[in-house]
Amino acid sequence: MTTDSEPEARLCEQLRALGHPVRLAILRALAERSRCCCGDFCRDLPLAQSTVSQHLKVLTEAGLVRLEKSGLRSNYTIAGDSLAGLKGALDRLFREMPGADAGADRHADTLA
Repeated sequence: MTTDSEPEARLCEQLRALGHPVRLAILRALAERSRCCCGDFCRDLPLAQSTVSQHLKVLTEAGLVRLEKSGLRSNYTIAGDSLAGLKGALDRLFREMPGADAGADRHADTLA
């Protein structure tokens, strides 16, 4: 079995990007507000601007967040198409695993 395909590499990159609590918090904030600048996140998170910027960079490079520049202001939005693709890839992965859905209903609430 080969795992060097571009879709597999992208999936791994996106999962790594989601593997940090701050980046999950950023995605949740974007889901609530639809658009934020770095300063918005800095007000909400107890982190330096440079740290927040680095997390935004990781999310942007993974394709989960889009950067929209408007003059001097940079806004971030969720890349809905990429998140839908990630969800689809994970759905396929779990469908391929025997017994993966056995406890899905029982654990679904813990992810929400």
